Amino acid sequence: MVSTTAPQLEPVKSFRFDWAECAGAVGDLGVLVPIAVALIVKNGLTPTAVLLPAGLLYVVAGLVYRLPVPVQPLKAFGAIAIAHGFGADDIAAGALLMGMIFVVLGASGLLDRVAKVFPHPIIRGIQLSVGLLFCQLAWRLVSATPKAFADHRHSFWWLAGATLVVILVALVFRHREIALLLVLVAVVAMALTFHGSVTFGPSAVHTPHLSRAAFAAAAVALVLPQVPLSFANSCLATADTARTYFGDAAYRVRPGRLAITIGVANLFAGGISGMPVCHGAGGMTAHRAFGARSGGAPVMLGGVVIALALALGATMTTALSGFPVPILAGLLMVAGLLHITLLKDLRHLAHWALAVAVGIVGFLSNLAVALVGALAVWWLVRAIGLRRANRTAA
Repeated sequence: MVSTTAPQLEPVKSFRFDWAECAGAVGDLGVLVPIAVALIVKNGLTPTAVLLPAGLLYVVAGLVYRLPVPVQPLKAFGAIAIAHGFGADDIAAGALLMGMIFVVLGASGLLDRVAKVFPHPIIRGIQLSVGLLFCQLAWRLVSATPKAFADHRHSFWWLAGATLVVILVALVFRHREIALLLVLVAVVAMALTFHGSVTFGPSAVHTPHLSRAAFAAAAVALVLPQVPLSFANSCLATADTARTYFGDAAYRVRPGRLAITIGVANLFAGGISGMPVCHGAGGMTAHRAFGARSGGAPVMLGGVVIALALALGATMTTALSGFPVPILAGLLMVAGLLHITLLKDLRHLAHWALAVAVGIVGFLSNLAVALVGALAVWWLVRAIGLRRANRTAA
Protein backbone atom coordinates (compact mmCIF):
# COMPACT_ATOMS: atom_id res chain seq x y z
CA MET A 1 0.00 0.00 0.00
CA VAL A 2 3.01 2.32 0.24
CA SER A 3 3.40 4.80 -2.60
CA THR A 4 5.80 4.21 -5.45
CA THR A 5 5.18 7.61 -7.00
CA ALA A 6 8.45 9.15 -8.18
CA PRO A 7 8.12 12.79 -9.21
CA GLN A 8 11.04 14.53 -10.86
CA LEU A 9 13.13 11.39 -11.03
CA GLU A 10 16.63 11.63 -12.44
CA PRO A 11 19.41 9.19 -13.34
CA VAL A 12 21.09 7.97 -10.18
CA LYS A 13 24.73 6.88 -9.86
CA SER A 14 25.63 4.69 -6.90
CA PHE A 15 28.40 7.04 -5.80
CA ARG A 16 29.24 10.63 -6.67
CA PHE A 17 31.95 12.70 -5.05
CA ASP A 18 31.51 16.28 -6.26
CA TRP A 19 30.66 19.69 -4.82
CA ALA A 20 26.91 19.16 -5.13
CA GLU A 21 27.21 15.90 -3.22
CA CYS A 22 29.29 17.65 -0.53
CA ALA A 23 26.65 20.35 -0.19
CA GLY A 24 23.89 17.78 0.14
CA ALA A 25 25.91 15.84 2.71
CA VAL A 26 25.79 18.70 5.23
CA GLY A 27 22.13 19.58 4.65
CA ASP A 28 20.88 17.66 7.72
CA LEU A 29 23.28 19.01 10.35
CA GLY A 30 20.45 21.04 11.88
CA VAL A 31 19.19 17.90 13.64
CA LEU A 32 22.50 16.22 14.45
CA VAL A 33 24.49 19.07 15.98
CA PRO A 34 22.04 20.46 18.61
CA ILE A 35 21.19 17.07 20.10
CA ALA A 36 24.82 15.95 20.01
CA VAL A 37 25.98 19.08 21.81
CA ALA A 38 23.26 18.77 24.46
CA LEU A 39 24.06 15.11 25.15
CA ILE A 40 27.74 16.01 25.57
CA VAL A 41 27.25 19.11 27.72
CA LYS A 42 24.20 18.16 29.79
CA ASN A 43 24.22 14.36 29.93
CA GLY A 44 27.94 13.72 30.19
CA LEU A 45 28.49 11.67 27.04
CA THR A 46 31.97 12.03 25.58
CA PRO A 47 32.35 13.67 22.13
CA THR A 48 33.98 10.62 20.54
CA ALA A 49 31.24 8.32 21.84
CA VAL A 50 28.61 10.71 20.47
CA LEU A 51 30.13 11.21 17.02
CA LEU A 52 31.52 7.76 16.27
CA PRO A 53 28.19 5.84 15.99
CA ALA A 54 26.77 8.56 13.72
CA GLY A 55 29.85 8.62 11.50
CA LEU A 56 30.03 4.84 11.16
CA LEU A 57 26.31 4.52 10.39
CA TYR A 58 26.62 7.24 7.75
CA VAL A 59 29.38 5.30 5.99
CA VAL A 60 27.46 2.03 6.25
CA ALA A 61 24.27 3.68 4.98
CA GLY A 62 26.08 5.09 1.97
CA LEU A 63 27.69 1.77 1.09
CA VAL A 64 24.57 -0.35 1.71
CA TYR A 65 21.84 1.84 0.23
CA ARG A 66 23.91 3.85 -2.30
CA LEU A 67 21.58 6.82 -1.79
CA PRO A 68 21.68 9.79 0.62
CA VAL A 69 20.07 7.89 3.49
CA PRO A 70 20.44 10.14 6.56
CA VAL A 71 21.62 9.49 10.08
CA GLN A 72 20.09 11.37 12.98
CA PRO A 73 19.95 11.13 16.76
CA LEU A 74 16.88 9.41 18.17
CA LYS A 75 14.80 12.56 18.54
CA ALA A 76 12.15 11.66 21.15
CA PHE A 77 14.70 9.56 23.04
CA GLY A 78 17.26 12.36 22.98
CA ALA A 79 14.81 15.10 23.92
CA ILE A 80 13.56 13.18 26.96
CA ALA A 81 17.07 12.20 28.02
CA ILE A 82 18.20 15.82 27.80
CA ALA A 83 15.13 17.25 29.54
CA HIS A 84 15.31 14.82 32.47
CA GLY A 85 19.09 14.63 32.74
CA PHE A 86 19.52 10.90 32.19
CA GLY A 87 23.09 9.74 32.63
CA ALA A 88 25.33 7.90 30.19
CA ASP A 89 24.49 4.47 31.65
CA ASP A 90 20.73 4.96 31.28
CA ILE A 91 21.16 6.23 27.72
CA ALA A 92 23.38 3.24 26.91
CA ALA A 93 20.77 0.85 28.27
CA GLY A 94 18.13 2.51 26.10
CA ALA A 95 20.36 2.29 23.02
CA LEU A 96 20.94 -1.43 23.61
CA LEU A 97 17.19 -2.04 23.96
CA MET A 98 16.49 -0.09 20.76
CA GLY A 99 19.19 -2.07 19.00
CA MET A 100 17.77 -5.43 20.03
CA ILE A 101 14.19 -4.47 19.15
CA PHE A 102 15.01 -3.22 15.66
CA VAL A 103 17.42 -6.01 14.75
CA VAL A 104 14.65 -8.50 15.59
CA LEU A 105 12.00 -6.50 13.69
CA GLY A 106 14.19 -6.23 10.62
CA ALA A 107 15.79 -9.68 10.56
CA SER A 108 12.48 -11.48 11.13
CA GLY A 109 10.84 -9.82 8.13
CA LEU A 110 7.99 -8.70 10.40
CA LEU A 111 8.49 -5.02 9.70
CA ASP A 112 8.36 -5.46 5.91
CA ARG A 113 5.08 -7.37 6.26
CA VAL A 114 3.56 -4.79 8.60
CA ALA A 115 4.59 -1.97 6.23
CA LYS A 116 2.22 -3.34 3.57
CA VAL A 117 -0.88 -2.39 5.59
CA PHE A 118 0.04 1.30 5.71
CA PRO A 119 -1.68 3.19 2.86
CA HIS A 120 -0.16 6.13 1.03
CA PRO A 121 -2.10 8.93 2.84
CA ILE A 122 -0.99 7.66 6.25
CA ILE A 123 2.67 7.62 5.15
CA ARG A 124 2.24 11.19 3.93
CA GLY A 125 0.74 12.06 7.33
CA ILE A 126 3.84 10.70 9.06
CA GLN A 127 5.98 12.87 6.78
CA LEU A 128 3.84 15.91 7.59
CA SER A 129 4.35 15.26 11.29
CA VAL A 130 8.12 15.04 10.80
CA GLY A 131 8.18 18.24 8.72
CA LEU A 132 6.29 20.09 11.44
CA LEU A 133 8.67 18.68 14.05
CA PHE A 134 11.65 20.02 12.09
CA CYS A 135 10.05 23.46 11.92
CA GLN A 136 9.33 23.36 15.65
CA LEU A 137 12.92 22.36 16.47
CA ALA A 138 14.19 25.23 14.32
CA TRP A 139 11.90 27.69 16.13
CA ARG A 140 13.04 26.45 19.53
CA LEU A 141 16.68 26.81 18.56
CA VAL A 142 16.01 30.50 17.94
CA SER A 143 13.43 31.29 20.63
CA ALA A 144 15.01 29.27 23.44
CA THR A 145 18.62 28.76 22.37
CA PRO A 146 20.30 26.10 24.55
CA LYS A 147 22.90 27.59 26.86
CA ALA A 148 25.44 25.12 25.47
CA PHE A 149 25.64 27.31 22.35
CA ALA A 150 27.66 30.52 22.30
CA ASP A 151 24.75 32.21 20.47
CA HIS A 152 22.48 31.96 23.52
CA ARG A 153 23.75 35.41 24.56
CA HIS A 154 22.33 37.06 21.43
CA SER A 155 18.88 38.62 21.40
CA PHE A 156 15.92 36.79 19.95
CA TRP A 157 15.45 39.41 17.23
CA TRP A 158 19.06 39.14 16.08
CA LEU A 159 18.84 35.35 15.91
CA ALA A 160 15.42 35.42 14.22
CA GLY A 161 16.57 37.95 11.63
CA ALA A 162 19.76 36.03 10.84
CA THR A 163 17.81 32.77 10.62
CA LEU A 164 15.30 34.31 8.22
CA VAL A 165 18.16 35.43 5.98
CA VAL A 166 19.61 31.89 6.03
CA ILE A 167 16.20 30.41 5.16
CA LEU A 168 15.68 32.76 2.21
CA VAL A 169 19.20 32.26 0.90
CA ALA A 170 18.94 28.47 1.29
CA LEU A 171 15.59 28.33 -0.53
CA VAL A 172 16.70 30.55 -3.39
CA PHE A 173 20.13 29.00 -3.94
CA ARG A 174 19.62 25.44 -2.69
CA HIS A 175 20.69 23.90 -6.02
CA ARG A 176 24.00 25.80 -5.99
CA GLU A 177 25.96 24.20 -3.14
CA ILE A 178 24.60 26.82 -0.72
CA ALA A 179 24.52 24.38 2.20
CA LEU A 180 28.23 23.73 1.83
CA LEU A 181 28.94 27.47 1.77
CA LEU A 182 26.82 28.01 4.89
CA VAL A 183 28.65 25.24 6.74
CA LEU A 184 32.02 26.70 5.70
CA VAL A 185 30.85 30.04 7.14
CA ALA A 186 29.89 28.16 10.31
CA VAL A 187 33.34 26.55 10.52
CA VAL A 188 35.00 29.97 10.24
CA ALA A 189 32.69 31.29 12.98
CA MET A 190 33.51 28.31 15.19
CA ALA A 191 37.24 28.93 14.68
CA LEU A 192 36.88 32.63 15.57
CA THR A 193 34.87 31.92 18.72
CA PHE A 194 37.00 29.00 19.89
CA HIS A 195 38.90 29.68 23.09
CA GLY A 196 41.29 27.16 24.50
CA SER A 197 43.96 24.78 23.30
CA VAL A 198 43.46 22.17 20.61
CA THR A 199 43.95 18.63 21.91
CA PHE A 200 44.52 15.91 19.34
CA GLY A 201 43.14 12.43 19.77
CA PRO A 202 39.81 10.93 20.81
CA SER A 203 38.03 11.67 24.05
CA ALA A 204 37.58 8.86 26.55
CA VAL A 205 35.26 6.02 25.53
CA HIS A 206 34.02 3.50 28.08
CA THR A 207 31.61 0.62 28.34
CA PRO A 208 28.49 1.38 30.40
CA HIS A 209 27.74 0.16 33.91
CA LEU A 210 24.44 -1.58 33.33
CA SER A 211 21.86 -2.61 35.90
CA ARG A 212 18.23 -3.71 36.04
CA ALA A 213 17.30 -0.23 37.23
CA ALA A 214 18.99 1.38 34.24
CA PHE A 215 17.20 -0.94 31.78
CA ALA A 216 13.86 -0.42 33.51
CA ALA A 217 14.16 3.38 33.52
CA ALA A 218 15.33 3.45 29.91
CA ALA A 219 12.58 1.10 28.72
CA VAL A 220 9.75 3.17 30.20
CA ALA A 221 11.04 6.71 29.77
CA LEU A 222 13.20 6.53 26.63
CA VAL A 223 12.47 3.47 24.49
CA LEU A 224 8.67 3.30 24.74
CA PRO A 225 8.10 6.83 23.33
CA GLN A 226 10.75 6.32 20.63
CA VAL A 227 9.78 2.96 19.12
CA PRO A 228 6.61 4.16 17.30
CA LEU A 229 8.46 7.18 15.90
CA SER A 230 11.40 5.10 14.67
CA PHE A 231 9.08 2.47 13.20
CA ALA A 232 7.00 5.09 11.38
CA ASN A 233 9.58 7.70 10.40
CA SER A 234 12.95 5.94 10.32
CA CYS A 235 11.66 2.83 8.54
CA LEU A 236 8.30 3.28 6.76
CA ALA A 237 8.53 6.96 5.84
CA THR A 238 12.23 6.86 4.97
CA ALA A 239 11.67 3.97 2.55
CA ASP A 240 8.71 5.79 0.97
CA THR A 241 10.66 9.05 0.68
CA ALA A 242 13.54 7.24 -1.04
CA ARG A 243 11.14 5.72 -3.60
CA THR A 244 9.42 9.05 -4.13
CA TYR A 245 12.71 10.81 -4.92
CA PHE A 246 14.72 8.04 -6.58
CA GLY A 247 12.23 5.51 -7.95
CA ASP A 248 13.67 2.07 -8.79
CA ALA A 249 17.13 3.14 -7.59
CA ALA A 250 15.74 2.98 -4.05
CA TYR A 251 15.06 -0.77 -4.18
CA ARG A 252 17.67 -1.38 -1.47
CA VAL A 253 15.95 1.04 0.95
CA ARG A 254 13.39 -1.27 2.53
CA PRO A 255 11.80 -0.83 5.98
CA GLY A 256 13.21 -4.11 7.29
CA ARG A 257 16.73 -3.36 6.11
CA LEU A 258 16.56 0.13 7.61
CA ALA A 259 15.53 -1.46 10.92
CA ILE A 260 18.59 -3.74 10.83
CA THR A 261 21.07 -0.91 10.21
CA ILE A 262 19.40 1.14 12.96
CA GLY A 263 19.51 -1.81 15.32
CA VAL A 264 23.16 -2.71 14.74
CA ALA A 265 24.23 0.94 15.06
CA ASN A 266 22.45 1.26 18.40
CA LEU A 267 23.97 -1.93 19.75
CA PHE A 268 27.35 -0.37 18.98
CA ALA A 269 26.32 3.01 20.45
CA GLY A 270 25.10 1.35 23.64
CA GLY A 271 28.31 -0.66 23.92
CA ILE A 272 30.48 2.48 24.02
CA SER A 273 28.04 4.71 25.98
CA GLY A 274 27.41 6.72 22.84
CA MET A 275 24.57 8.59 21.13
CA PRO A 276 21.62 6.47 19.92
CA VAL A 277 20.98 7.02 16.21
CA CYS A 278 18.40 6.32 13.52
CA HIS A 279 17.50 7.17 9.93
CA GLY A 280 14.84 9.75 9.06
CA ALA A 281 12.61 10.75 6.17
CA GLY A 282 13.12 14.46 6.82
CA GLY A 283 16.87 14.00 6.69
CA MET A 284 16.62 12.43 3.25
CA THR A 285 14.68 15.47 2.05
CA ALA A 286 17.37 17.72 3.55
CA HIS A 287 20.23 15.85 1.85
CA ARG A 288 18.48 15.74 -1.52
CA ALA A 289 17.25 19.34 -1.36
CA PHE A 290 20.80 20.65 -1.14
CA GLY A 291 22.30 18.45 -3.85
CA ALA A 292 22.91 14.88 -2.64
CA ARG A 293 21.94 12.21 -5.17
CA SER A 294 24.00 9.12 -4.26
CA GLY A 295 25.71 7.15 -1.54
CA GLY A 296 28.69 9.46 -1.89
CA ALA A 297 27.12 12.08 0.41
CA PRO A 298 26.73 9.86 3.50
CA VAL A 299 30.12 8.23 2.89
CA MET A 300 31.86 11.63 2.77
CA LEU A 301 30.04 13.05 5.78
CA GLY A 302 30.54 9.86 7.74
CA GLY A 303 34.25 9.89 6.98
CA VAL A 304 34.56 13.47 8.21
CA VAL A 305 32.58 12.74 11.40
CA ILE A 306 34.72 9.67 12.15
CA ALA A 307 37.89 11.68 11.59
CA LEU A 308 36.67 14.40 13.94
CA ALA A 309 35.68 11.83 16.56
CA LEU A 310 39.09 10.16 16.51
CA ALA A 311 41.41 13.08 15.78
CA LEU A 312 39.72 15.96 17.64
CA GLY A 313 37.27 14.26 19.98
CA ALA A 314 38.82 15.86 23.03
CA THR A 315 38.25 19.34 21.55
CA MET A 316 34.81 18.93 19.94
CA THR A 317 32.70 19.96 22.95
CA THR A 318 33.96 23.52 22.86
CA ALA A 319 34.13 23.69 19.08
CA LEU A 320 30.57 22.47 18.42
CA SER A 321 29.12 24.94 20.91
CA GLY A 322 30.31 27.71 18.58
CA PHE A 323 28.28 26.45 15.59
CA PRO A 324 26.08 29.43 14.59
CA VAL A 325 22.47 28.80 15.62
CA PRO A 326 20.95 30.74 12.66
CA ILE A 327 22.62 28.34 10.21
CA LEU A 328 21.45 25.27 12.13
CA ALA A 329 17.90 26.61 12.49
CA GLY A 330 17.76 27.85 8.90
CA LEU A 331 18.81 24.52 7.37
CA LEU A 332 16.42 22.69 9.67
CA MET A 333 13.47 24.95 8.77
CA VAL A 334 14.11 24.59 5.03
CA ALA A 335 14.27 20.79 5.37
CA GLY A 336 10.99 20.78 7.28
CA LEU A 337 9.18 22.99 4.77
CA LEU A 338 10.39 20.96 1.79
CA HIS A 339 9.48 17.71 3.52
CA ILE A 340 5.91 18.91 3.99
CA THR A 341 5.64 19.45 0.22
CA LEU A 342 5.69 15.65 -0.23
CA LEU A 343 1.94 15.85 0.38
CA LYS A 344 1.43 17.50 -3.00
CA ASP A 345 0.94 14.16 -4.75
CA LEU A 346 -2.26 13.42 -2.80
CA ARG A 347 -5.22 13.71 -5.17
CA HIS A 348 -8.39 13.11 -3.15
CA LEU A 349 -9.91 15.30 -0.44
CA ALA A 350 -10.39 12.28 1.84
CA HIS A 351 -6.71 11.36 1.47
CA TRP A 352 -5.70 14.93 2.31
CA ALA A 353 -7.97 14.89 5.37
CA LEU A 354 -6.48 11.62 6.62
CA ALA A 355 -2.87 12.75 6.03
CA VAL A 356 -3.42 16.09 7.75
CA ALA A 357 -5.15 14.39 10.69
CA VAL A 358 -2.24 11.97 11.15
CA GLY A 359 0.29 14.77 10.81
CA ILE A 360 -1.39 17.14 13.27
CA VAL A 361 -2.23 14.50 15.89
CA GLY A 362 1.23 12.97 15.57
CA PHE A 363 2.86 16.37 15.94
CA LEU A 364 0.73 17.69 18.80
CA SER A 365 0.09 14.50 20.72
CA ASN A 366 1.30 10.99 19.95
CA LEU A 367 2.26 9.46 16.62
CA ALA A 368 1.35 5.94 17.74
CA VAL A 369 -2.20 7.05 18.60
CA ALA A 370 -2.47 8.85 15.25
CA LEU A 371 -1.33 5.76 13.33
CA VAL A 372 -3.66 3.34 15.11
CA GLY A 373 -6.64 5.66 14.69
CA ALA A 374 -5.90 6.35 11.02
CA LEU A 375 -5.42 2.65 10.21
CA ALA A 376 -8.72 1.80 11.91
CA VAL A 377 -10.55 4.48 9.90
CA TRP A 378 -8.89 3.51 6.60
CA TRP A 379 -9.59 -0.22 6.80
CA LEU A 380 -13.10 0.29 8.21
CA VAL A 381 -13.98 2.51 5.25
CA ARG A 382 -12.41 -0.03 2.87
CA ALA A 383 -14.42 -2.89 4.43
CA ILE A 384 -17.68 -0.93 4.17
CA GLY A 385 -16.91 -0.07 0.54
CA LEU A 386 -16.20 -3.71 -0.35
CA ARG A 387 -19.40 -4.87 1.36
CA ARG A 388 -21.46 -2.35 -0.59
CA ALA A 389 -19.76 -3.36 -3.83
CA ASN A 390 -20.51 -7.03 -3.18
CA ARG A 391 -24.17 -6.25 -2.44
CA THR A 392 -24.46 -4.24 -5.65
CA ALA A 393 -22.87 -7.03 -7.67
CA ALA A 394 -25.22 -9.57 -6.13
